Amino acid sequence: MQREGKTLSEIGEDELVKRLTQDWPELIKNSATIDGNPWVILGAGDDCAVLRTHSASVVQLVKVDAVVENVHFLPDAPPERIGWKALARAISDIAAMGGYPVSALITLGTHGDEKYERINRIYRGIAQCAREFKVALVGGETTASSVLFLSVTMTGLAERNKVCPRCSVRDGDAIFVTGELGGSLRGKHLCFTPRLVEAQWLVDNFKPNAMMDISDGLAKDLARLELANNLHAHINFEAVPLTEGCTLQEGLCDGEDYELLFTLPQRKAKALCAAWPFRLALTQIGVMTKKPAPKISGHGYDHFVRS
Repeated sequence: MQREGKTLSEIGEDELVKRLTQDWPELIKNSATIDGNPWVILGAGDDCAVLRTHSASVVQLVKVDAVVENVHFLPDAPPERIGWKALARAISDIAAMGGYPVSALITLGTHGDEKYERINRIYRGIAQCAREFKVALVGGETTASSVLFLSVTMTGLAERNKVCPRCSVRDGDAIFVTGELGGSLRGKHLCFTPRLVEAQWLVDNFKPNAMMDISDGLAKDLARLELANNLHAHINFEAVPLTEGCTLQEGLCDGEDYELLFTLPQRKAKALCAAWPFRLALTQIGVMTKKPAPKISGHGYDHFVRS
């Protein structure tokens, strides 16, 4: 019998999103307008959607993100850390766009046999993260599900001239990452800190041309940066900062680092490193150019493709 089309594992996550959203630009053009201008500045394909507000200088950021049991955490993970991770992932995306978080709605999916105490502890973790990063928890939804999941819809704000989309890399830009990479499979993915403070300092002092957070691994997210800009990443692999005990392959492909990946003109690189005020590591790992570069070994994390 003839097969009916490709499976998601054959297509892959990025291609799936591309196909599902290929008709969306026409929908955006027909969306609500103010004085003939569409509300939508930036839609699908970045860390957050960017929407106009009634202020010409301030934009709204919108992000939705989910964590699912046995995908993003195991059943024996500390419940408070599950809740922390669910909210912190969305904060990380807001930070990577150059903004700050404002509010969040939480959707909980689970089954009737779930223990109340576990869910209560998960929500205590969400509340702890919300307090630390000044996020207002403004509502949500509950639904029956065969597997536990949390979906977070987050809003944020940013100064329009400080937004950092991933599609604005320039030829010759230096490529930087914060922190150390690799080690998510050893538990790092449950106790990370969104780089909100560092991102705000960057946009205030050395506005990156482009920025994103490393969620699916440096190899995967660099490929997305290349594709969005039709440029090539030339990486000094000896410079890639690794979590203690991790191999280069783990640093490239483990994913869930939630560090910042950004570019800015090479002429600013030395001044940035000299001015960086944080104990968190800041490392230039390469440059973006039009010249083809060797393909990075490994593909990072994909929800539908397994190594």
